Amino acid sequence: MRPKKIRQIGCKPGDRCFRPVHVPRKDVVVTRITLDELEALRLCDGMRLEQNAAARKMKVHRSTVSRILTAARKKVANALVHHHGIKIEGGRCKMKGERS
Repeated sequence: MRPKKIRQIGCKPGDRCFRPVHVPRKDVVVTRITLDELEALRLCDGMRLEQNAAARKMKVHRSTVSRILTAARKKVANALVHHHGIKIEGGRCKMKGERS
């Protein structure tokens, strides 16, 4: 398998975790969202960019954005429906303007 290309992101969430209020912290099942998945959601759903424009900003192909977006939406929907927490972490990303 080819190594994943480093994706460009425009916002870094820091150390964030969201959890359902009614579920005790020790009982929360965590769904992990990578930084590039968050960025694809931010660009396509939050900023309403088309996938081509999002791909240019992330410096990847449009088909890659499509795959990332599909995975992210599935994870978020599953977490919301099943009362899971959402933790944002990981992925091969760099902030816009950072050197690799």
